[in-house]
Amino acid sequence: MTMSKQSMVRAAARDNAEWCAVMSRAHGVAGEFLEQAWAAPARTPPYYPDAVTLAPGADPAALLARIDTAAPGASVKDSFADLDLTQAGFRVLFDAQWIHRPPRPPAVLPALDWGVVDDAAALRAWASAWDDGGGDADLFRPGLLADPATRLLAGHSADGRVVAGAVASIGGPVVGVSNVFALDGGPDTAWPLVLAAVHHLFPALPVVGYEHGDDLEAAVRHGFEPIGPLRVWIR
Repeated sequence: MTMSKQSMVRAAARDNAEWCAVMSRAHGVAGEFLEQAWAAPARTPPYYPDAVTLAPGADPAALLARIDTAAPGASVKDSFADLDLTQAGFRVLFDAQWIHRPPRPPAVLPALDWGVVDDAAALRAWASAWDDGGGDADLFRPGLLADPATRLLAGHSADGRVVAGAVASIGGPVVGVSNVFALDGGPDTAWPLVLAAVHHLFPALPVVGYEHGDDLEAAVRHGFEPIGPLRVWIR
């Protein structure tokens, strides 16, 4: 039985919230899953929201009461693009689309060998390649390696360097893919590698994630379908 688009969006939002929770725990921040949202009471790591809605029609007041809106930088991932947080001092950071791809191999064979990051040294190499000199390589901490629902996928050049990769997070009936990168060739180099790895590891699971702009166009070229809007708010 296939999932409807609405069910797939809910599954994608839940998977993404699970990954945000994993990343936050790695930084010592414990969030909580409620019926309408996941929320963290303290500021989450950079690039990660303080709350993720899990169902349409979430109550904005109840949601904001569970996060720290006093310190600058509070953010909310509005998974169904149906909130208005302007009266609470938030603005839209960006709009994006949830994406879905059925469980199947990539249409284009990867040009790189891939592996799963499994120790601290490999994690440092992966994070440095992902960061590419941006100063945020320490975002990915060794505690991530112990999480049973997380796989960091690395693409290696002929001389063994990490030159591409992504995070795969297993949440319920889907596998979510995020942090897709390639040092050369951008997402069109990364996606064949990532999809080959995900299909090998989780051959029965549909792949979900979210993208916008040129990255969304690249995902569509590699077999993804946009299935619904999301919005990220920041204060």
